[in-house]
Amino acid sequence: MTTPATARPAAAGRTDAAGRSDAAGWPLGRPPAGFVLGHVRAVLSGRILDDARIVVRSGIIEAVEPHPPGGSSDVDGRGAMCLPGLIDVHGDAVGRELRPRPGASVPVGFALAAAEGRVRAAGITTAFQGVAFQERSAVGLPIGSPPAEEVADAIETAGSPAMRILHRVDVRCAVGAAALEARVAAAGDRVLVVSHEDHTPGQGQYADPATMRRWMVEGEGMSPSAAVAHVEWWRDSRDELSETGRRTLERLGELARAGRIRLFGHDPATRQDIDDLVDRGGAVAEFPTTREAAAHARRRGLMIVAGAPNAMRGGSHAGNVSAGELISAGLVDALASDYLPDAQLGAVMRLVATGACTVPAAVRLVTSGPAAAVGLRDRGALCPGLRADLVLADLAGAWPRVLATLPAFVVENGAAESAS
Repeated sequence: MTTPATARPAAAGRTDAAGRSDAAGWPLGRPPAGFVLGHVRAVLSGRILDDARIVVRSGIIEAVEPHPPGGSSDVDGRGAMCLPGLIDVHGDAVGRELRPRPGASVPVGFALAAAEGRVRAAGITTAFQGVAFQERSAVGLPIGSPPAEEVADAIETAGSPAMRILHRVDVRCAVGAAALEARVAAAGDRVLVVSHEDHTPGQGQYADPATMRRWMVEGEGMSPSAAVAHVEWWRDSRDELSETGRRTLERLGELARAGRIRLFGHDPATRQDIDDLVDRGGAVAEFPTTREAAAHARRRGLMIVAGAPNAMRGGSHAGNVSAGELISAGLVDALASDYLPDAQLGAVMRLVATGACTVPAAVRLVTSGPAAAVGLRDRGALCPGLRADLVLADLAGAWPRVLATLPAFVVENGAAESAS
């Protein structure tokens, strides 16, 4: 069993001219801009460096090297695994914290703080939270307040280095599409990450409407007969909005091709779904529901994101293709937490235990792979010059245990700031 990492007690908060700390202690809640982490097993892109030392300067990795005999460090990792900070390109933590029970909601600020605590505890240092630009949920229930604009504004106003936004737009919801359009107009030169969704029963994730009926019974407490009636009503209502969906997809294509948004296609199921996504300038096939769609996405040059809970559990809860099967076939670039933040590291353990991946290959699926999917080039690996987002973890047991999450504290303009 790995012993938790420790920092030797000393005066906190001072750094030398090189940006490294002159003391092992630091304020609770964040590491300093400069420090030396020693005696860890560093998970690099293609191998594990045993008894490694990682030197951090101004929140940036300066060196990853064998720990020199007799060399000192500010933090003794005591043999713990050191991973790059995990990156999550699709998480539902904020939405779940906003409404912890049906009919019970909490203030947005409280939900954000709670969600950030959850993702940090899971070793995630960059989290794209799915904000639903739609009036009704995927299964046709009113979402209610707060609206997507308020949640997105709260995330941006909070200025958390961990939290970013995945704009989930229901293509058949004109209100959601208009709200997204307003955000794109206000974004200036910033490129927004957008995932287009269409959860009409009979296609995509709910290709078999029975899946949605089961959800209404188990998740919403409906009787079987009420669930049948609700799903049929939702399907008929959605069919009436097919023209809205066509216009929204056309507009998203214009924005993607113009470089205003980075476009994900949610739940592609067929070759045609993939071809259409490529034609509209999409970059990522998100949660393909069939092997056919994933294989065609690879052929067409799209990145592929699968669900970490699917990989961790060993199968899809909705009856779609197994993420493990896709990973074994080389058809996954990144794993997203979806509805369970801890599943990212759990999936790493499962993939290694089943022989589907080596530790470095599995870790890439939750670090450098997601970074590439959202176009982030400054993080995702233990390499000099990248952000020093670090995670110490015990991977010796059946399931992982996060020992410490150390987000980079970057020095800018002479002052230390948490950078996003």
